[in-house]
Amino acid sequence: MRLRELNVGCFGGGTGLPSLLGGLKSNPWLHLNAVVTMFDSGGSSGQLRDELGVLPPGDVLKCALAMARNEGEARRVLLARLPTLEQHDRLAGHTGGNLLLSMMEQYSGDFQAAVDALRALLGCKGRVWPVSVEPASLCAEYGDGTRSIGEVEVDALQSHGHQVRHVWLEPAVAIHPSVAAAIRAFDAVIIGPGSFFTSIMPPLLVRGVKEALAEVPGPIVLIANLLTEGRGMSGFTAADAARWVGEAIERPVDVVIANTGRPSEEGRMRYAAEHKQPLELGDLPRGVQPVLGQFWCTEIARHDRRRLAFAVWSVLSEHLLDDARSAPELLSEVQKVP
Repeated sequence: MRLRELNVGCFGGGTGLPSLLGGLKSNPWLHLNAVVTMFDSGGSSGQLRDELGVLPPGDVLKCALAMARNEGEARRVLLARLPTLEQHDRLAGHTGGNLLLSMMEQYSGDFQAAVDALRALLGCKGRVWPVSVEPASLCAEYGDGTRSIGEVEVDALQSHGHQVRHVWLEPAVAIHPSVAAAIRAFDAVIIGPGSFFTSIMPPLLVRGVKEALAEVPGPIVLIANLLTEGRGMSGFTAADAARWVGEAIERPVDVVIANTGRPSEEGRMRYAAEHKQPLELGDLPRGVQPVLGQFWCTEIARHDRRRLAFAVWSVLSEHLLDDARSAPELLSEVQKVP
């Protein structure tokens, strides 16, 4: 096996993508790139978008924090929410990091420049790329023909029983040229985990993403979620997720990493009360390689960072590394790792 640094792109948002990045950043053979959804309409990010006209900063901020040199301290400071202040009550509830990134965007007039400045400030291992710097909203059409606009509304309706039939961005927005160039240089792409319709799918819907992904030489890897997400996803499987992703990017998923672990009966009942069930593998499309493991190791539905990072490295090494050099040459390069 010839070890070399792999340039890997990780797509998504929410809480799933930062968790993945936090697990992968300690691998010295990976150069990480987070390609982040930019269509959040809720919470602090949505409020800043509506009031200041800036791009929603929350997902980008969380990914930058996950790759920070001192993640714990950075999260403690920049994810703290401001209290109500007598003279500045409109700042209450916003995180310090969201305000900082929004301020940097307004000062520079360029969101990508603001993200790069934040990355340098935090000493991030890797790059954070907003998939687009054009404003748009996530839209969905459901099985009964009803429609909704906005990430929060899409998530709420499908959770309450509306089965999503189609998702799109309105208005249609284009990928930033620098992001498209970065994607074309990736050795492989990892998609997920995260809320499927509001974190995983949106960045794949941006005009130009599928064309850039078509030039990635290595595998497209989908990390399946641990749970379905409410009544509207009853019966949804990892195989269904692979089909949705494949149709969006017009390229089949090569590998699906899926969980076989389960919490206690009490834990399952707690999630069942929220109409969430463990995500089953389902019948994968022909040619898709399943990689199965126990990634759900506690009572909380969260991928084990360390196990997931090892699984991802195993997949990438199998698909991208070869036996081109001898054992002495390999040992010599491994000994250079700090």
